[in-house]
Amino acid sequence: MTARNISRFWEWGRKIICVGRNYADHAKELKNAIPTEPILFLKPPSAYVKEGSSILVPLYSSNLHHEVELGVVIGKGGTAIPQSAAMEHVAGYALCLDMTARDVQDVCKSKGLPWTMAKAFNTSCPVSEFIPKERIPDPGNVTLWLKVNDQIRQNGCTSQMIFSIPYLISYISEFITLEEGDLILTGTPKGVSAVQEHDQLQAGIEDVVTMSFRVDRQEK
Repeated sequence: MTARNISRFWEWGRKIICVGRNYADHAKELKNAIPTEPILFLKPPSAYVKEGSSILVPLYSSNLHHEVELGVVIGKGGTAIPQSAAMEHVAGYALCLDMTARDVQDVCKSKGLPWTMAKAFNTSCPVSEFIPKERIPDPGNVTLWLKVNDQIRQNGCTSQMIFSIPYLISYISEFITLEEGDLILTGTPKGVSAVQEHDQLQAGIEDVVTMSFRVDRQEK
């Protein structure tokens, strides 16, 4: 088998595991309880989109929100990984957006249904270039920001996360085996809001990476 290129994880990675409400201020802004254990959901690899392509508003949504997040790229798989060894399984990072059809999610939540339609649609996971582990020596203390049409919407630090990256890796791997190329989205700081067709989104990890995406509507 040919060696896979971790710097192009989005081409072959098998799953995207997302953490909901991992920043207390974001939980509060959506009037959600602050979790006592991680809230998890999944996106399929078909959710990936790279710069040069557009984020597409699904036909069934009229309230698409941005959520900027630090993504953790798994370099070594494992099951039941102890927290003390968790960072040995990290190959690097990516700046990510968890695009969310908030109107659909609100209906799902009110009915006690899964969030799949709100979170897993095509282009719901824009990602930056791969960021080698050495470029972010302390992933628990980096600043994430997002602008819509040059107006700052989100600006937060990963130090505000409720559950740390080692804790999340250990927790997830207790019941979902992590594999090389998997991506963990670690949650979003406060400031989420709606985007419209033709909006320009810019996001960054301070002093590390930036990326830009245009918003278009899915064609019928």
